[in-house]
This record gives sequence, structure tokens and C-alpha cells, in this order.
Amino acid sequence: PVVWLNGDEAVDTAALVGSHAGGERYEENDQFVSGVSKKTEIVRERWVDNPLSVAVREGATLVYNEFSRSDPAAHNVLLSVFEEGVLERPGKHGDDRTIDVHPEFRAILTSNDVEYAGVHEQQDALLDRFIGVHVDYYDDETEREIVAAHVDLSEDEIATVVDTTRALRDDLEIVVGTRAAITAAKGLTVFDGHAETDEDGEFDDETLANVFTDVLAPKMVGEKDGDIDDLRSRITETI
Repeated sequence: PVVWLNGDEAVDTAALVGSHAGGERYEENDQFVSGVSKKTEIVRERWVDNPLSVAVREGATLVYNEFSRSDPAAHNVLLSVFEEGVLERPGKHGDDRTIDVHPEFRAILTSNDVEYAGVHEQQDALLDRFIGVHVDYYDDETEREIVAAHVDLSEDEIATVVDTTRALRDDLEIVVGTRAAITAAKGLTVFDGHAETDEDGEFDDETLANVFTDVLAPKMVGEKDGDIDDLRSRITETI
């Protein structure tokens, strides 16, 4: 079984472990003896487990997507899970405060590089308990297959888009991922009949430069006014 959790700025310890959510009320009305009424009312808070509690108790695999988008303070609760095999649940009392981690429990956490916007640098104490696997960009053939699954372009046109993406990835300081190739390919499909092509049927350099500039320009938001023009020039030179 797999338990999924998306990292976000709003994720805190309660979002991982669980919290009290409302209450439960029980009322008993005992009239066993004629003329005597006995009422008993029990009110208690209702606790709701969240993904981490469910995963460690049931022995599931926790997939924590983009975990570095969450506040590092929320992850302190993970230290005892990975080190001592015990989950402490703030807000709980007595024997219910802790859960012994199931021996089949596993955790997979994904993250972008710290250079990405919205990514928090995590504490070393937590990272020391991980085994890191660096996932690089897809190879050329795989990127072509991914782009082809999203757009209706010929193999040669898709090859042009992917080759341009990979060239820009090497030449520019900004991140030029596979998603940029997909977006650029979708942008190129708006040309009716792909009219903006050269004599070989391939997209001309100006069209490619314009589309890729539009795709990558949002990454320059907040920079100097002239940086977009500089980006366009560098894209044109690369193409």
C-alpha cells in the first residue's frame, strides 16, 4: 500500500501526523427504575490520523512528493521515525502519544534542487538519515517520446524541439526542463499547417527563438528589464 502526500508551505506537523478534528458526544438516558432518570453524557475530542501516522502504523510506503516545499520545522517529527522507529504525535496523550513504526514502513521523498523557487533547505539531521538518488534529465529518445505523447507533430518536428531544448539546457543558467519542451511544442502547433517552416519542412530559427523565448521568459520575472532581450539573443545564438 502507498500513502501519498504533497509538500506545501502550509504543511506542518499536524498535517503529517494528525490532529483533533471536532468532537464526539455520547448521551445515555437510564430510566430502568420507575420515576428515576439517570443521564450520562460523555464528550471527547475526535482524533484524525494524517498520512505519516497511517503509513507507519499500517506498514505502507509514504510517498512525500516535493517534501522540500514544506517548512523544515514540520519534519522534526520524522527524526525519531527514521532513527528510533517511533512516531511521536503531539496533541495525543498517554499510550496513544506514540506509534511503533511497522517493520514494513518505507518512505520515498522527492525534491527539486534548492535553487528552485519555493524550495526550503532542509536540516542536516534529517538529510543524514536519507539515501539520496540524483535523477538527471531524461535521455534524448525518452524526451522525444514524452513530447510526442502530448502534441501532434511529426517526428522531425519533435526532434527539432527536443534538440533545441537540450542545447538551451546546456547554454542557459536557468532550468530548461522537459516541461519546457512540451510547452514549446504545443506553442508551435498553433501555426496553421506549420507554415513557419523552412524549405526542408522544419521550423525556421526565428519561429523557434520566439516560441522558446515566450516559454522561458516567466523564469526571468523580477529580473532587469533588459534580461528578456538578453534571453532572446542567447536563444537565437544557440539555435
